[in-house]
Amino acid sequence: MTEIVNSPAGEEVSIEELTEVVGARVRSVRSRRGLTRKNLAFHSDVSERYLAQLERGTANVSLALLSRIAKALGVRIGSLLPEQEESCIKYPPLGELIETFTPEAQEKAFQLLRNAFSPGQGAYRGIALIGLRGGGKSTLGERLAKHFQVPFIRMQNVIAQLAGMDMGELISLTGQGNYRRLELQALQQTITDYRHVVLETGGSLISEAETFRVLRENFYTVWVRALPEDHMNRVIEQGDMRPMAGNQQAMDDLKLILDEREADYRLANFEILTSGQTIEQSLEVLIKQCAPYLQGG
Repeated sequence: MTEIVNSPAGEEVSIEELTEVVGARVRSVRSRRGLTRKNLAFHSDVSERYLAQLERGTANVSLALLSRIAKALGVRIGSLLPEQEESCIKYPPLGELIETFTPEAQEKAFQLLRNAFSPGQGAYRGIALIGLRGGGKSTLGERLAKHFQVPFIRMQNVIAQLAGMDMGELISLTGQGNYRRLELQALQQTITDYRHVVLETGGSLISEAETFRVLRENFYTVWVRALPEDHMNRVIEQGDMRPMAGNQQAMDDLKLILDEREADYRLANFEILTSGQTIEQSLEVLIKQCAPYLQGG
């Protein structure tokens, strides 16, 4: 007999359905954070085997273990549980209108609303490049900054300076909570220190809503993206051979990360696909698009 429970939204769901929802949310948050199961297991003191079962929806959900997992992920435990979804649209006619749109029309409406209500270009501190490693942020960012004669800043370097240790040590020793606090601090320091700048951000910055909001309010954001195969090949070419271990599994994980982050990446002001393009071709597009926000820097 299937056991039925009430979700926080007041709906009746089976234990199996509840377990699947919790597992999917853990997997989603982990992917958006860019964490491996091994790293999450270490910081939560929960076995990799249990995490794998949890994400597949086959584990017995324990609130004690889930609390440790949430802490290691840097989120509230409630964000891993089903909850009543309330519309963020406080003007009902707008919500009713949007619901009648096709997905394509909704995307166009979003672009129009963003352009109409986003800060004017005079408020921007420069260009912020977002996206997964291997898209081309570093190469294009350096050249874009050189073209406009403005500083090129890697936010991970600022974070490492604030922490007094390299990124690997910071994340493995102090966990997500401390890293995310330093990430926001590094962003705020960059905003204070520079009038115009090309800023390269970490791929998982978008997983922290407040930090991503501050970034978008102060910078013209560009999603530098590539096809999954190009992301992986470029990382390998940079000397990181970790993706070669269990290649198919690594590719599946990469595609999952891209899927989980795509909605947030699409909040950028502009996106550029670097696959199938030379560096010079991509740079030419960026120079034209970013000129209003870097000229006079």
